[in-house]
Amino acid sequence: AELVRAWLRAFGPGTEADLKWWTGFGVGEVRTALAAAGAVEVALDGGATGWVLADDVEAGDAEAGGDPEPWVALLPALDATAMGWAGRDWYLGEHREALFDRSGNIGPTVWVDGRIVGGWGQYRARRKGDPADGRIVVRLLEDVGAERAAEVEAEAERLRAWVGDVRFTPRFRTPLEKELTAT
Repeated sequence: AELVRAWLRAFGPGTEADLKWWTGFGVGEVRTALAAAGAVEVALDGGATGWVLADDVEAGDAEAGGDPEPWVALLPALDATAMGWAGRDWYLGEHREALFDRSGNIGPTVWVDGRIVGGWGQYRARRKGDPADGRIVVRLLEDVGAERAAEVEAEAERLRAWVGDVRFTPRFRTPLEKELTAT
């Protein structure tokens, strides 16, 4: 129950299938843990049944009526935000092939307003002194408009400045990241 409660606090709402995938529990164990955690059923887009903690339902009711502020983020490979659910189509769209490696690990992602819209990588120089070394390279996989694309580029520059001289190479690269960092 504590594990399910912690998952729902971080990732809710989620389906039984999400919890089964994430915890490794069987369906019966998931249902028992949901009941023990005091989880509440909610309707998800598309008619699916999801689960949240009771205080999240109350918080959602108090916040109802307004859309969240627009936001942009560049998240690293294996970030829990992208790896938290078994059912990912609602935020991943049709980008799975480009953004996941052969083992099912997600690479660095570009998010706009709660959806993955692209990927990114860090260019590593092949020759010492290459002025592009460390540059954050972004590829949008769908049109987000010129204003949002500019926000993504600004976020990439902010990340490059924050990373500074640190260079990193993920152990398992996604198809898109391999393509981006070869430029």
